[in-house]
Amino acid sequence: MEINLIIAALSLGLAGSFHCVGMCGPIALAIPLNNSNWITRISGSLLYNLGRAFTYLVMGAVFGLLSTGFVMAGFQKWVSIIMGSIMVLSVLFPSLYKNRFNFEKSTFSFIGRLKFKMGDLLKKRSLFSLLLIGILNGFLPCGLVYIALAGALATGSIISGVIFMFLFGIGTLPMLFFISILGNVISLQLRKRITKAIPVIIVMIGILFILRGLGLGIPYISPLDKKLQIPEKTEMKMDHCCTH
Repeated sequence: MEINLIIAALSLGLAGSFHCVGMCGPIALAIPLNNSNWITRISGSLLYNLGRAFTYLVMGAVFGLLSTGFVMAGFQKWVSIIMGSIMVLSVLFPSLYKNRFNFEKSTFSFIGRLKFKMGDLLKKRSLFSLLLIGILNGFLPCGLVYIALAGALATGSIISGVIFMFLFGIGTLPMLFFISILGNVISLQLRKRITKAIPVIIVMIGILFILRGLGLGIPYISPLDKKLQIPEKTEMKMDHCCTH
């Protein structure tokens, strides 16, 4: 997997974790760990967060599989450009997408059952229940997850899609881990300041995917399309044939 995609996935996850505090923080705070010893609290929090990362990993496999289909059809560079453009436009012109793709309303029944099941699991105190809560939490609607899935779709392979989404999940882990262990360790004012940087990061990642699709020959950022390059040995053979 390309180093630029690794950095993009981790950056999106790490910056997005401050957004996740508002969305998933209440669930992390509701995890029954307060009366446990430190070993149980740490292991339980890790299992909860790794459960979320596992769900993202599965999503990455699905979107990576779709991405492989685009590669075989020869459309991958266009997919990278389109997904990158969507990322940039979603930040610069949010009104284009607002109220047009309301996944929360369209999946209201599913989300309701999901939250009900999570509520039942919160009543239990087993480590396995915490893992299941994390897995289910990964399916809750989240704009940043959609952005990450767009990135996974542009990676070009199942393995890259899996790694991209798993790294995104790992990037969100530190903040939610400390929230579940120590409570609100970062002030609301500081979280708001950091959250303001998320649109900038999304735009930067979007531009990265656009450049990657353009194949401008920029090392680590916009590598040339290997399929369009003529191997050196082939060129030498062609020149040799032309001289006879």
